[in-house]
Amino acid sequence: MQDIHSLLANLHRPRLLMRAARIGAQDYRRTGHLPRLLGYGVLPRHGAALMRLVDMESDLEEQRIGADACYSLVHHVDVLIAIVGEARALRAATSGPQQVQF
Repeated sequence: MQDIHSLLANLHRPRLLMRAARIGAQDYRRTGHLPRLLGYGVLPRHGAALMRLVDMESDLEEQRIGADACYSLVHHVDVLIAIVGEARALRAATSGPQQVQF
């Protein structure tokens, strides 16, 4: 099983989708965005949320590639925005406090 960082590093999507996700992630708010995608209740930790979001996104990617009539581009971008936002938050949380050097 892959860790979350290598899983995200191997996630390759069309440029336009990822560009839209990065732009949208600038306004990402965890408390407003995640409950819409994962359901209301207690928000999961960053890693658990990312795993669920990646699973959702892989289903959407299969729909996109298969030209499924149920595919929603807006929903796909919404999930990618959450993935980018959560990945940034996880990276910031795992980097720990920054040391001041003199």
